[in-house]
Amino acid sequence: MSEVEPIKQPGDQPEAQPDQALSFDDVMALCQADMQAVDQVIRQRLSSDVALVNQLSHYIINSGGKRLRPLLVLLSARSFAYHGEMHHLLAAIIEFIHTATLLHDDVVDESDLRRGNETANALFGNAASVLVGDFLYSRAFEMMVDVDNMRVMQILAKTTNVIAEGEVMQLMNVHDAETTEEKYLEVIYCKTAKLFEAATRLGAVLCQRSEAEEQAMAAYGRYLGTAFQLIDDVMDYSSNSEQMGKNVGDDLAEGKPTLPLIYAMQQGTAEQADVIRSAIEKGGYEHIDEVQEIIRQTGALQYTENMAQRQAQLAIDELAQIPDSESRTMMVNVARLSVHRNH
Repeated sequence: MSEVEPIKQPGDQPEAQPDQALSFDDVMALCQADMQAVDQVIRQRLSSDVALVNQLSHYIINSGGKRLRPLLVLLSARSFAYHGEMHHLLAAIIEFIHTATLLHDDVVDESDLRRGNETANALFGNAASVLVGDFLYSRAFEMMVDVDNMRVMQILAKTTNVIAEGEVMQLMNVHDAETTEEKYLEVIYCKTAKLFEAATRLGAVLCQRSEAEEQAMAAYGRYLGTAFQLIDDVMDYSSNSEQMGKNVGDDLAEGKPTLPLIYAMQQGTAEQADVIRSAIEKGGYEHIDEVQEIIRQTGALQYTENMAQRQAQLAIDELAQIPDSESRTMMVNVARLSVHRNH
């Protein structure tokens, strides 16, 4: 099982706020040429002689995601003044791995809505979704060979293995009301933060940077991925379906003990803890209103959001070891934006 560093606390610093005019789209626009090149690689490498593979792959790839993970590959490489095209291939590989995990996740979770659209399994069936997810994984590894860098292969092979471990760990935690904060943070490291970590590390590896700079980039990705997932946890109880692109309370309905629930059980009365425990163990939406009220009363969302803010600041702190550049500034803004969003 993968070892996960304990959650660290940054020094007493004011919360980093993004430029109010800035959005993820604005950051993407600054990397427009690179992102277009990545999209071209994705379209080329999605091609298959099997019609259903083409149809389903294009559906999920073009279903409105932020493309944040491939963006991080590009920004990391650009931070070290990379000149070449290999970062486009690496960014596409990261997106294929991410997309494969989404296909498999939605089958495991029996989800029917993602990013405001029907999930692939809802449209095409579970069997097709699983098999096309496998196609994307195998195509990603085929593309890794083209990079011709054993260090890249090692990082991505380890990453996909850790993600799979995280999926199994989460499955084991479903309907388990005794899941601890520590166990939950290990799951989100494996399921979410590990791929962020790989994306940012790869830029340093591609540019053959020092071990210290590689570790700084990896840590940035790890902290950013943790912050990103924690805000997703908050939104599951504070946003709405139209904003999130999925059903509010899905985590509770699936019996997933996320951090707001874990904290609310710890801080609430015995009666409130019993309500949440029962909701986790039984799943479904029956107790969603009552659980949301307990979460509000115990300050669980604020606790989770504060932890996300600390993780985002730790990510920003790591960038002090990276040469100053426009790309580094964009990475700072990505960290800030990741905790100031509603979808």
